[in-house]
Amino acid sequence: MRAGKFVASLLRRSWTRASHTPSSLQSLASPHQRTTQLTGQASRRLFSSRSDSEKFHHQQYKTTLIASAYSWWRKESYRPILVAVAAAGSLGSSLYVMLADSGLESKEPGVASNPKKKLVLLGTGWAGMSFLKDINTNIYDVQVVSPRNYFVFTPLIPNVTNGTVEARSIAEPIRRMCRNRKKDVKLYEAECLDIDHNNKRLLCRDVSEVTVKGKEEFIVDYDYLVVAVGALSNTFGIPGVEKYCHFLKELEDASRIRDTIVDCFETASLPNLTDEERKRVLSFVVVGGGPTGVEFAAELHDLVHQELAKLYPFLKDLVSLTVIEAVDHILNTFDARIQNYAEEKFRREGLNLKTNCQVKKVNDGEIVYLDQKTKKEESIPFGLVVWSTGLGTRPVVRELMQQTGQGSRKVLATDEWLRVKGCDSMYALGDCATVEQRKIMEDINRLFELADKDKSGTLTVEEFKEMMQWARKRYPQIDTFMKKKQLKDVRALVQSAEATHTTDETEVDLEGFKKAVAEIDSQLTRFPATAQVATQQGAYLARCFNRLPSEAEAPEGPRRVTGEGYHRFQPFRYKHLGSFVPLGGEEAAAELPGDWISIGRSTQWLWYSVYASAEYLAQDLLSNRMKNFGRFL
Repeated sequence: MRAGKFVASLLRRSWTRASHTPSSLQSLASPHQRTTQLTGQASRRLFSSRSDSEKFHHQQYKTTLIASAYSWWRKESYRPILVAVAAAGSLGSSLYVMLADSGLESKEPGVASNPKKKLVLLGTGWAGMSFLKDINTNIYDVQVVSPRNYFVFTPLIPNVTNGTVEARSIAEPIRRMCRNRKKDVKLYEAECLDIDHNNKRLLCRDVSEVTVKGKEEFIVDYDYLVVAVGALSNTFGIPGVEKYCHFLKELEDASRIRDTIVDCFETASLPNLTDEERKRVLSFVVVGGGPTGVEFAAELHDLVHQELAKLYPFLKDLVSLTVIEAVDHILNTFDARIQNYAEEKFRREGLNLKTNCQVKKVNDGEIVYLDQKTKKEESIPFGLVVWSTGLGTRPVVRELMQQTGQGSRKVLATDEWLRVKGCDSMYALGDCATVEQRKIMEDINRLFELADKDKSGTLTVEEFKEMMQWARKRYPQIDTFMKKKQLKDVRALVQSAEATHTTDETEVDLEGFKKAVAEIDSQLTRFPATAQVATQQGAYLARCFNRLPSEAEAPEGPRRVTGEGYHRFQPFRYKHLGSFVPLGGEEAAAELPGDWISIGRSTQWLWYSVYASAEYLAQDLLSNRMKNFGRFL
């Protein structure tokens, strides 16, 4: 602004000179003189109280500037440069004047202004970074508390274990991302120990290796809190898991697994070991047949047979790889066609599949499991065990659930607007929370009452359709159900209900109405704990927060069922874009919307293209780092 004031003072002086120049532009000899005259007139009108009634000929100004530029191009004079600077200065000074007159000029230190609300974000995973990417930091004082100061592209963590991808290629500093997006964010590399939701305070602790004695813990106050701390690996309380198993959740886990694999082969190469001892050291066990466990097993198989077999040819036949799964099939969340293909492929390549087997304990160098078919306990020696059996609860989340009366749940319960139940001004995203969608049957009587406008005790088709139009906005599961059942309109729901044909129109009573919507609630499922869900939740909540301070905004949400008026925002809706799982050997499987199943090498390249085009990977991770992806791209 000081520069603007200085330019404005110079232009005030030129205004005085310009006011004494000839009024006719044609009387001036050169394009430079005409441009100077026009610049002076522009400045005069900007600073004059009569500027609103006077008209400035923009087209004439533009023509003269072009002529002056052309003259400079012909190297007739250096003065057009000064003229262009003066023209730009007049525009800058006009902006300054408008800002000063409208009261939008930035406040000097010490001048009172409305303080920003403190918005604290816990976590820098998919949900947290999606929220941070879209939140308007001009509205909120955003503070981030996380034990890691970087974001990890988690789908590629299994590839770090076999060296296909370097660890640094899938990590990006949070501060750099905020700087690139010009966001004013305070980041604290610390762990949240306790959430005092009554006083809106957080107890945090420095987790770095360099600390100041007596200053390890500190307090952070908040007006709004967004909890996106993710989850831990679920050990189910099985003895020995924490001590002897490797997890695959963080980037550091992948690096440790990679080092352990190399150590196993180097140890097996020692001359004083027997073949039985070498087999034990080279026995790799994966507990958990979900997408992460299957992908890691496939990557490890490729590593052993494509890379390590060349470096350790005498150990190739001693390596064994086992996958233990507690249910009937691996990849039980995928289509049966993908399950069968993956199992056949693994068995064909020599991987041992132990389905319907439950791990009982893990000893030093031995894992014990119960075969539920034979009801016998068996054991497998190992050199490495990777534990990938689902999600567990972080201590800070467990304590918060106890304080808020949510009991001993696995994750925080939120409503459709991602607000934590039992807490004020607190929201939860990602793997640490689940959206508990309100069931239609909870409001069935009220819905019927609102729909039955003529109080006849029955609903006509038109009344039913009108009610369902706004009910579909309040209960997203209606659209999900209709899409799954391939229903074009709500008439199909009426036809599925018990109807009485007392008139020319189909009429539904209360009991028939209950039958028509009861099946919708029975199909209600929780959102999967995936990066896809977390990303959509973060973007949704950021958009809601950006609109929150604007009181003039009209409510965009659905009509309230149990109260008056409308909800301010639409409830969160998850749009499933499909699921991928690599199967090794340059093959992958995909389950996409529309019941489309794709398996094979072409799917692997589709998997590459999807991840390579992901926003974070493309904008933040691939920049100047393409070489780190090796054979991936």
